[in-house]
Amino acid sequence: MGVPAKLERDDTTRGNAVVDDGVLRFITAGSVDDGKSTLIGRLLHDTQTVLADQLSAVARASSKRGIEGLDLSLLTDGLEAEREQGITIDVAYRYFATPKRKFIIADTPGHEQYTRNMVTGASTAHAAIILIDARKGVLPQTRRHTYIAHLLGVQHIIVAINKMDAVDYSQQTFNAIRDEFHRFVGQLKIPDLRFIPVSALRGNLVVERGGGMPWYVGPTLLETLESIEPREEIEHAPLRFPVQLVVRTGAGDDFRGYAGRIESGVLVRGAEVLVLPAGRCTVVRDIVTFEGSKKIAVAGDAVTLLLQDEIDISRGDMFVDPVHPPRTDKNLVATICWLSAEPMQPAGRYVLKQTTRSVKAKLAGINYLVDIHTLDRQPASSTLAMNDIAQIKLTLQHPVFADPYAVNRATGAFILIDEVTNQTVAAGMTE
Repeated sequence: MGVPAKLERDDTTRGNAVVDDGVLRFITAGSVDDGKSTLIGRLLHDTQTVLADQLSAVARASSKRGIEGLDLSLLTDGLEAEREQGITIDVAYRYFATPKRKFIIADTPGHEQYTRNMVTGASTAHAAIILIDARKGVLPQTRRHTYIAHLLGVQHIIVAINKMDAVDYSQQTFNAIRDEFHRFVGQLKIPDLRFIPVSALRGNLVVERGGGMPWYVGPTLLETLESIEPREEIEHAPLRFPVQLVVRTGAGDDFRGYAGRIESGVLVRGAEVLVLPAGRCTVVRDIVTFEGSKKIAVAGDAVTLLLQDEIDISRGDMFVDPVHPPRTDKNLVATICWLSAEPMQPAGRYVLKQTTRSVKAKLAGINYLVDIHTLDRQPASSTLAMNDIAQIKLTLQHPVFADPYAVNRATGAFILIDEVTNQTVAAGMTE
């Protein structure tokens, strides 16, 4: 099925959610105590997104901690346990808007043991703000988060060198950190890489320009975020519709539909689709939503499909473009980030979950490890430790329907679950 060059649509909804193509999703990441929560608090405060009662609550919490004025980090550190410890231990999603666009922020923890939270936040982000403490420079966790953001397909990376007030707004310090970062990421070929000196505590070059850095003539952080144009190509990619649920009504009714979300591409009533793993083609008889029948559905829509033919279909199966199907394979080569404190075992029992499909998986080999300091490939041992990034080979009990992650983030991503503990132990991207 070809994708129309331009869709003529009379609705502005996808599933039950209102479409707003002006929304920018971004993540803040970096090492611990580099000021991520304060930076997000500054963005919320200076764009006048914070309600009066929230400010009052932050003022009271700041006073309890013996801080004069407002501790803006408390606007994102929402859990009492986090406030008491003074750290962020989860992904905190926040929303704000300016006259130019809307934003969704994922504030992730800097602690090494919470790298999994950063992976979660980056997996759907258009952009990443990598914070660096100007007093400390580029640290191992800074390198790790940058590399993971790049692996996860984040196209726009902004390096915010924070706490410039603590180094007397030194241009020399800013230049030295920028040059070191450039040397680290040189081989990654990041499409859009920008550097901004900021002081989240003082508010300099976050929303307002502030003072202290007249030598920097570029845009503020907010102006940079407003200027980014995220590439949304999923509507123009081949159709991928994983089946989440087979819908049947009561006795005596022959209604049978297949519910899920369109991960990429376009569905048109009357179009031919290929069903995997059955390998049969059929025609879409109708596309049903809570609002009724529709002629066209696009990536992001939650819909139920009715088919012209009766085919044995269950959860985890996939409707795809018959001209451009995904790879169907029981052997995968993938890059993974190992997230568990327990090391990966060659004989470990794992479940691979990709879209709505879950299959048993075995480690067939580790091709190489990535040295997070140099990005060089290193010979691998027989196991992986927490936060190791490696290319591995997996053998699956049943095939999955996968695209390279660089082509399709939805069908190219997976997680590994320990079959014994039911804990998520790795995030992976197919080659």
